Amino acid sequence: MNLQTAKSPLSWMILTALVSLTSASVTADEYQDMSDPLAVYSQAGMGVTNKGINFKFGQAYDTNNDSTMAMHVLEAKGFAADSLGLKGDDSFDSLRYRHFNVDINSGLGSQVDLSWDFDNKVGSASYSLIQALPKMGAVQFYPLAGVGINVADVHSSLILPSPDYDGSIGYTIPSSFALVGFYSKIEITDDIWLNYNPMYTTQLGGVESFSNFYGWQHEIAASYQLNNRSNLRAFWNFGEVLQGTDFRVEYNYQF
Repeated sequence: MNLQTAKSPLSWMILTALVSLTSASVTADEYQDMSDPLAVYSQAGMGVTNKGINFKFGQAYDTNNDSTMAMHVLEAKGFAADSLGLKGDDSFDSLRYRHFNVDINSGLGSQVDLSWDFDNKVGSASYSLIQALPKMGAVQFYPLAGVGINVADVHSSLILPSPDYDGSIGYTIPSSFALVGFYSKIEITDDIWLNYNPMYTTQLGGVESFSNFYGWQHEIAASYQLNNRSNLRAFWNFGEVLQGTDFRVEYNYQF
């Protein structure tokens, strides 16, 4: 089956799921601080990148516990790249789902992060803990640590099946990894802030061909709060894990 043909119906299914997610969002009594990496709120966002258009939708929900907050976040990336003359085709090239849970008393958060790359037929699943530290003037840090696994279709170009492969393996878990790093926020004014988020991953086990998936990855962002419900953000991602650099500008709206 042609990859482009296979991806197109899935792209529309993803878009439909994203729209459905926002229709069920929970409206908060007060708007959350959108500059806080651990803030939990229902949201929608759209971004333009050097690899296509990204869509992001988040749904906050009631945990039935007054001391915790939680939300789902779903992102579909790389849409309409070929039509815009960018890197990629016109279907989504990747999908990412995250679940956040935050204890508002201790500042300790947890994150489940799932992603899938349609082009390379590989993905990852990880679980990490994030701790908000006290502010130091205009700067605040949020250390993170976690573990995860990679998942791959055996037909991926990154995994070469043995000569006697009979097509019966399907999906496999070729490697596991550990993750450490931090999020940071630097307040410039009440409406402008910067983020620097370095992350380091290292392989714990698995096939050697996945070793190039691990190493340093950096994210730098500059953000401007338009009002208490929306902002504009510019991101620059680079590092050993990425092929080249990624740029994106996105608009986010809080429900």
